[in-house]
Amino acid sequence: MSKRDYYEILNVARNASEAEIKQAYRRLAMKHHPDRNPGDQVAEEKFKEAKEAYEVLSDSRKRAAYDQFGHAGVDSSAGGGYGGAADLGDLFGGVFRDIFGGMRGGGGQGYRGADLRYNLDLTLEEAVFGTTAKIRVPALVTCAACAGSGARPGTKPTTCPTCRGVGQVRMQQGFFSIQQTCPRCQGRGAIIPEPCETCRGSGRVEEQKTLSVKVPAGVDNGDRIRLAGEGEAGEHGGPTGDLYVQIRVKPHPIFTREDNDLYCEVPISFTTAALGGDLEVPTLDGRVSLKIPAETQTGKTFRVRGKGVKPVRGGPTGDLLCRVVIETPVNLTREQKELLQRFAETTQAGGKRHTPQEGSWLDGVKKFFEEMKF
Repeated sequence: MSKRDYYEILNVARNASEAEIKQAYRRLAMKHHPDRNPGDQVAEEKFKEAKEAYEVLSDSRKRAAYDQFGHAGVDSSAGGGYGGAADLGDLFGGVFRDIFGGMRGGGGQGYRGADLRYNLDLTLEEAVFGTTAKIRVPALVTCAACAGSGARPGTKPTTCPTCRGVGQVRMQQGFFSIQQTCPRCQGRGAIIPEPCETCRGSGRVEEQKTLSVKVPAGVDNGDRIRLAGEGEAGEHGGPTGDLYVQIRVKPHPIFTREDNDLYCEVPISFTTAALGGDLEVPTLDGRVSLKIPAETQTGKTFRVRGKGVKPVRGGPTGDLLCRVVIETPVNLTREQKELLQRFAETTQAGGKRHTPQEGSWLDGVKKFFEEMKF
């Protein structure tokens, strides 16, 4: 039966770089490795197929021979090829160490517990000034009945007779000697003749943990707080994972935050905008007086220094930026309407412009229509 094309197996282009080939192989190895698919013959064949393709395409000399002559160029039994046994020690020691090195150790060490994530909702005030929050997290913790051993109280795990406690076995495949995880004890080096009834031999049970999280001042949306060792307990004595607390800041009715600055809109009457005056505006820690100069236009932004957010990683405190919005009066009496009408008449007399933006806009409209004439 003819072999599949090595580039097709790894799903890479024929001009793929060495890094792309290695990445493609890692992905397939993670998916089809026998340790992850015990008893699955299809996965084992795909793993061997990917290993063979990587072995050739990761070696520049073998890859050149394959590109020129196909499988005949790398098959020593066909009379050509590169000859010699594959350097499986380098292959497994390099790639598999990268892929599986963090999953478990050999000789009795278990799996590392999973990392957990918890979304913590804070008010803007809590995020700016810091707080201490109590959270409840569901997690797998060490079984108290068996102290995490997985064995029924009064008993203990025994040395695996297949690997004799090493956690690894050697398999001979033709000229090749391959070391792999022991299929009986799954790399622990020990078996449990009498499993614990509480955790059913896993060494872990599910519980709700109550934790106290100290939130530093200045955190923002997307920041994470790492609580080392507060994730899930490791399986069969493996190390515990970590808990990552993800910060989410609730919308505030007055302020919005951008980096270390706070923004708010301040409504003012048109008489205050025209004549000027003093306003009290809120901040997160009190009130400040804001001086509005005469003839202020809507949209004008005033900066209040040092009333923003102090960065969580240090640096100068941000500012509060107040954008004024001029309100049009409503529910006017007849007398008020008459006064405004008289005021409008006075502003139109004398040739002076009292509405600069309106005047410049009208000038622009006039110029636009004049340029349209032919």
